[in-house]
Amino acid sequence: MSTTIKIGTRRSKLAMWQAYYVEDLLKKAGMNTQIVEIDTRGDKVLDVSIAKIGSKGVFTEELEEQLVSGDIDIAVHSAKDMQSELPDGFEIIAFTVREQVNDVVVSRDKTLRLGDTSRPLTVGSSSVRRRAMLKAYYPHLKVIEMRGNLQTRIAKMDDGQCDAILLAYAGVNRMKYNDLIVETLALDEFIPPVGQGSVAIESATTLDAEKRKIIRNAINHSDTEFRLLAERAFLKTLKGGCSIPAFCMAELAENDQLNVTGGLISLDGKILIKNTLSGTRADAEDLGDQMAQLTMNQGGAEILAAIRRERGE
Repeated sequence: MSTTIKIGTRRSKLAMWQAYYVEDLLKKAGMNTQIVEIDTRGDKVLDVSIAKIGSKGVFTEELEEQLVSGDIDIAVHSAKDMQSELPDGFEIIAFTVREQVNDVVVSRDKTLRLGDTSRPLTVGSSSVRRRAMLKAYYPHLKVIEMRGNLQTRIAKMDDGQCDAILLAYAGVNRMKYNDLIVETLALDEFIPPVGQGSVAIESATTLDAEKRKIIRNAINHSDTEFRLLAERAFLKTLKGGCSIPAFCMAELAENDQLNVTGGLISLDGKILIKNTLSGTRADAEDLGDQMAQLTMNQGGAEILAAIRRERGE
């Protein structure tokens, strides 16, 4: 196909890695490409928490403006950064194959372990989910909020602001900081956020149908898509963005079975709601919706109401 596919991306090193990764998939499918770098609100405002900026579209709004204008054909995002419900006129047309979904502990100190109570440790994270889980499972730790791209957060750690950082394995691996991983956290406790480990491809619904089909065929990974459809349905029913302490992980088993584990944790880590539901991949979105309703009925509604009150929403 002679038409050039214009790929919109944030400027951070991790975002650029994702854009080049998607570009490579498109080139392998015989397509011409162009990468367009765009600044977002989430990249510009680093001294305020994501929750206070406004979680909806904090990393996507400016890219969506370019999708509408036609200056880009697709926008490349970390799937975990995507709001649960896209604005009218936009859709996710593909998900890349999912990488390892675990959270990891990153530190210069190879002896550091979260469970070590023999010395005071300060751990940083930009994620409300990770900070709440640290409070739940490791109450002896001092937990601080730490924003910025991966390189910025590591620099803050090196400046002495914390002893370790909690990050997604996928980002650490893509940026080749694997040598700093001192612990890989178990998935039965640190259940990841919706979409962690995959790259989402967003387009305007007005994108040419043939172009959309070719892009999807080149990029979309079917097994990952079913997993993320379940997870995103969970978050949509919760009416949550990436700034609430929700978690959900869908896994495919034999005979097309889909197992979905999800829930919510209070900001102080004292209340944890977690359930697992199973069905087939065809039930993906229904399973996610059921998980959210179950979570809300078991006290999730009260947790979310308390968070909104605390934020003055």
